Amino acid sequence: MMDISEPSTRRGFLDWLIAACSSVAGAALVIPGLVYLWPAAKGGAAENVEVEGASDMSPGQARTIQIAGKAVIVVRKRSEYRAFLAACTHLGCLVTWDSSRNEFLCPCHAAVFDENGEVVSGPPPSPLPRYQIKEVGGKVYVSAA
Repeated sequence: MMDISEPSTRRGFLDWLIAACSSVAGAALVIPGLVYLWPAAKGGAAENVEVEGASDMSPGQARTIQIAGKAVIVVRKRSEYRAFLAACTHLGCLVTWDSSRNEFLCPCHAAVFDENGEVVSGPPPSPLPRYQIKEVGGKVYVSAA
């Protein structure tokens, strides 16, 4: 460590510069790791989010919306809508809806969920969390609670 009372020298300045750059590089490596390990903030009160253009969706079609910062897939069935968290319960990869197979597919580890969010194959330990759907006045709303 450099003593502040030392006269300024080129070597002292270079030692200080190397220490500063090393500190910045260390922080650049450590901070993203801590953010990854720190749990995400929980959402506040339940919110209702309108599914834009839900009436234009044909049976088997899906839309992805955001609720409290989370991706949610809304699927239209023949007479109803269903909504599920779009994060795989294995490692949180985003799942997609395959309308030809009526299944949710996870591209990361080949997980497959059926149209009810239940695990068909792959490593997920539990089904996709389901969201509540409300139809009011011809509009479709999704809420977590």
